[in-house]
Amino acid sequence: MDFEFSEEEQAFATEVAAFLQEVHSDDVMQPWKENFTQLVDTQPKRDFLKKLADKGWLGITWPKELGGQEGPGVLEYLLNEALAYVGAPQIGKGIGIIGKTLIRHGSDKLKAEFLPKILNAEVEFAVGYSEPQAGSDAANMQLRADKVEGGWNLNGQKIWTSGAAQAQWMFGLFRTDPEAPKHRGITMFLLDMRSAGIATQPIVTAKETAGIIEWDINEVFFEDVRIPVANRIGEENKGFTYQMTQFQEERLWAAANMIGGLEDAVTETTDYARQRQAFGRSILDNQVVHFRLAELSTEIESLCALTYQACEQYVAGDNVTRLASMAKLKAGRLGREVADACLQYFGGQGYMAEARISRLYRDVRLASIGAGADEIMLTIICKQDGTLPGQQ
Repeated sequence: MDFEFSEEEQAFATEVAAFLQEVHSDDVMQPWKENFTQLVDTQPKRDFLKKLADKGWLGITWPKELGGQEGPGVLEYLLNEALAYVGAPQIGKGIGIIGKTLIRHGSDKLKAEFLPKILNAEVEFAVGYSEPQAGSDAANMQLRADKVEGGWNLNGQKIWTSGAAQAQWMFGLFRTDPEAPKHRGITMFLLDMRSAGIATQPIVTAKETAGIIEWDINEVFFEDVRIPVANRIGEENKGFTYQMTQFQEERLWAAANMIGGLEDAVTETTDYARQRQAFGRSILDNQVVHFRLAELSTEIESLCALTYQACEQYVAGDNVTRLASMAKLKAGRLGREVADACLQYFGGQGYMAEARISRLYRDVRLASIGAGADEIMLTIICKQDGTLPGQQ
C-alpha cells in the first residue's frame, strides 16, 4: 500500500504549524522551568488546550453529527506530531483517545454528556489501568467492581495514575468477573473522581519525575465506591478487548508524537552547531557531526514513513497490530538515540535543566515504557511473525 499525504492533509499540517507557532512559545511548560520545588500549575495547559478546542481540532476526525469536522483520520496524527514541535507533546493525548472510545462504545447518554465537554476542553480525565501487580501484564488487574443493585461497588487500588488529583473523571478498567480468564471479565467505566470513598496519594510530585513534568503521579484507593450502570462503557466484561483497540491508537499516537520532537531536536542542534565555534571553526564543519546529524535525519524519516503507513492502513480499517507495535518500538528507541546524540553536541549547555534538548533527553525515556514497554512490543511482533516460542 503506497502512502502519500493528500492536498487536504498537507494543507492542514501547514495550518496547524503556523497556528501553533503563533500562539505557543514555551508558556505551557513555563511553571516548572521557573521553580522545580513547586507543584506544576496545570492552568497554562488548560488554556492552551482551549485554543485547540476553539479551532475545532479536538474533534477534527469525529463525525459531524457528534460535533466533529469529519476530516481524514490521519489529521489527528498530524496534529499530534505538530504539538511535539512546539514542546507540548502530551497535551490532548488522553482526551483524543478517550473521545474516540466513547464514540465507538459509549452509550447515547455518555456521548451526549461528555463529547461536547471534550470538544470544548471543559473536562479533565485520569486514566486508570496499572495496578501493583498489573503493569505490562495489563490483563492481570484485580481491582474489583462487584455488582450491586443499580451498578457496581468498587474496592481496590490503581497506581501510576497521572493527574488523578486534578481530574474530575477517571477512564478505567475494573474486574467485574473474578472467575473469568484474566483477559476476560474486565469492564470499562467512567468513574466520577468526586465520588465518596476515593482517596488519592501522590507517589511522587511532578518535580520528582525524570521527565514529562506535567502532572503528579498518584496511587488511587477505592473503598465501597459506587459506579452507576449508566457509567459503563460498552458491554460488560468486554473492556479488555476495547482496550486492545485503544492501545493501537495510543501507540500510533506515541510514534507520531515522537516525530515532531525529534525533527525539531535535529534542526535546533544543527543551528547551534553551526554557530558554536571550537578550535577556530564551527563544530558543524566536523565530518563526525554533520554525518551523524544526516544519519539521525534518515532514521527519523524512516520512522515517519512507518508511522504514517500504519496510520493510513488503520484509518482504512486494516489490522495494524504489527506495524503499530513496530512504530512504537522504533519511536522509543530512536528517541533515546537522537536525544543523546544531540545533547552531546550542545556540550555543557545541553546538560542544563532548562535547555530544550535536556528536557527531550528526560522526556523520551518514557516512550519505551508507557502504553506497552519495548519488550511487550517485541513479543507482539514475534507473535505476528510466528517466531514466538510455543507457537505452532
